[in-house]
Amino acid sequence: WLPLPLVLAFAGFATAYRQDRTTFWFLLFIVIANLAYDLSYEIAEDKDAYYLPVFISIAIGAGFGTRWLIQIAVKSMSFGTSYCVAAIAVLLTSATAFAGNWPFNNRRHYFIANDYVENLLSTIEPNGLLLTQDWQVVSPMFYAQEVERRRPDVKVVDINLLRRSWYFDYLRHAYPSLIERSREKIDTYLEDLKEWEHDPGAFARSQPLTQKISVAFSEMVRSIVTNEIRFAPVYITNELLAANQTNSYLTQWIPQTYQLVPQGLIFNLATDQSFHDSPDPHLQIRGLADGTARFEKDDVVNLKVLPTYTSMLVNRGRYFALFNQHERAIIVFKEALTLDPNLAAAREGLAQSTAKLPSP
Repeated sequence: WLPLPLVLAFAGFATAYRQDRTTFWFLLFIVIANLAYDLSYEIAEDKDAYYLPVFISIAIGAGFGTRWLIQIAVKSMSFGTSYCVAAIAVLLTSATAFAGNWPFNNRRHYFIANDYVENLLSTIEPNGLLLTQDWQVVSPMFYAQEVERRRPDVKVVDINLLRRSWYFDYLRHAYPSLIERSREKIDTYLEDLKEWEHDPGAFARSQPLTQKISVAFSEMVRSIVTNEIRFAPVYITNELLAANQTNSYLTQWIPQTYQLVPQGLIFNLATDQSFHDSPDPHLQIRGLADGTARFEKDDVVNLKVLPTYTSMLVNRGRYFALFNQHERAIIVFKEALTLDPNLAAAREGLAQSTAKLPSP
């Protein structure tokens, strides 16, 4: 936001108050209501989109302000001159806003989402299942599979969306075999889920009902993993292992049942505890560390995407070190440090693996 459009917007709102009260109150209501909602809405992903009504209202106000400024400037001018002044004022306002916002809105070098999906798909074997609750994975993956038709064999299931009954309609259409293999547990959970959607207050007031739907949800997810892993590999994203109230069952059950094998940006669930080798993935990281793309400190790329790359590289390095593959571990730790030179975990892992290399 630059001062000039904001000043024009304030002038425009003042002009609208004097000349067109209906428009003034309408725009003011949109700004206040939208800000009140957005500032109280807790969401990390694409929150800027929720401010669009405010941005549009301010743009309209700036238009009124520009018209008011032109009307003042052309009072003592000839007809032809007034048109030139009006054109210059409109162009100057537009050019200032364009120049100020261009560095952050230029997406010519923005490959973050595309590379994120490509890095994931390059790791997942044919017909594999990916469990995630990261919208930075689900959203671009949905586009890649449904629009670009890339790797339709890969099954992607959003754990968070399993708490919405409509999502199962999509899963039945997209992955009918997955639904069929776990139909009993899914149907049991869906009965409870639809009751919750009809009357969530009843579940909030009843501990037995809450316990019932939680158990049904846990058993359904366990059934999906157990049944799918018989046919193809199952993978999970890193955030599913973070301990919190919504996925505590996964945090406890998965590491106790399977070995977590870091492969690229995800974990492969292995049914044994032996070393599982895999080709070192060539991660596409365009824009993450080369300066071709700019991000605010609170941008989701800095808050979620980049930490996923670095943490999974560290996890892979630690996995190699655990099985005495220290030369490979060193390579991975160094790759993590190229993304974040101050990453303590990578520095520590690098030092430990370097110390364990045989003396020349």
